[in-house]
Amino acid sequence: MKFILAPDKYKGSLTGRGFCETVARGIKKVFPNAEIINRPLADGGDGTIDVVEDYLNASKVSVTVKDPLLREITAQYLLSEDKQTAFIEMSEASGYTLLKKPEMNCMDTTTLGTGEMIVDALEKGAKKIVLGIGGSATNDGGMGMAKALGYSFLDADGNELEPIGKHLGNVAKIDREHVNPKLSKAKIQVACDVNNPFYGDNGAAKIYGAQKGASDQDIEFLDRGLQSFAKVLQSTFGIDVQEIAGAGAAGGVGGGSVVFLNAELASGVDLVMELANFDEVLQGADWVITGEGQLDGQTFSGKTINGVVQSAKKRNVPIAAFCGSIDVSIDEMQQMGLDYAVSILNQVGNLDDAKAKTAENLELASYNFAHLVKLCKH
Repeated sequence: MKFILAPDKYKGSLTGRGFCETVARGIKKVFPNAEIINRPLADGGDGTIDVVEDYLNASKVSVTVKDPLLREITAQYLLSEDKQTAFIEMSEASGYTLLKKPEMNCMDTTTLGTGEMIVDALEKGAKKIVLGIGGSATNDGGMGMAKALGYSFLDADGNELEPIGKHLGNVAKIDREHVNPKLSKAKIQVACDVNNPFYGDNGAAKIYGAQKGASDQDIEFLDRGLQSFAKVLQSTFGIDVQEIAGAGAAGGVGGGSVVFLNAELASGVDLVMELANFDEVLQGADWVITGEGQLDGQTFSGKTINGVVQSAKKRNVPIAAFCGSIDVSIDEMQQMGLDYAVSILNQVGNLDDAKAKTAENLELASYNFAHLVKLCKH
């Protein structure tokens, strides 16, 4: 029997790697000679860097960059051993976790530090960069990131603007004369799991501005700024960012990446599965086992389990999901394409109790599942 273990983490209680080790123990009690391949996954959000490290055969690189308020900090990204591939999490340099609550205001924050990490990777020889853009504290349309790479943003009088959210509407001209020459030689992919447009009712400012510290008045101002900035982008680059699904991700970095970096936006889990050679290891598998803390309606939208199901279905490999809790109907489960799904909870108790017994409960669920599979084979 060949089992592929491809979970996301159980947030707060078990890493993806921990899930794989625990499930393998349960299965081996029934199928001691089973071939078990561990492929922990992530969707591009927080923690992805730890999952990707093994697949890239990478080490962490520390670099001094600017935080969202232009203070110097040390950020880390991954660089493969052959220096060809880098994995960068935007939140390391431009994330809201770097700010205290009173400091949060995306009128004044920048993505400059994210751009500085990209520059460092390019200077070290990276030819492929995967950029995760979750958890940002910014709404600058990618202006800061672009400035680090050599773009300049000028107002109507030719003065250079600081690349922060409140200056979006003042940009009249974009100078491309000093763009880093290494940028055009690199392939850049952006992990983006939202479809928000650049501006408007579902755009970057109106959907995400409030959680980044913007007032109602600020949000209207930022939205107008994004509209104005989009016009300048179109006249300069010939690209209408409003037409790009996901352009509004991370305060407009989704759209900014396409324009300034010539990047491709892709599902986070798809990018991680690509790095993990997931489709190759699926060959000849009897079961794929996935899981996450909670299986619910959100699982449909860009989450790890959804990516695993899409990939396994193409090869007619059945899929089982072991989750902390399950909040879906039979119809929804069928729509998701899962062949087996179970909540690993065994006792009625509070969340802390459940987290404390995660490994024990998961091993039991795995053992029971393997036993069922064995019975079905007879």
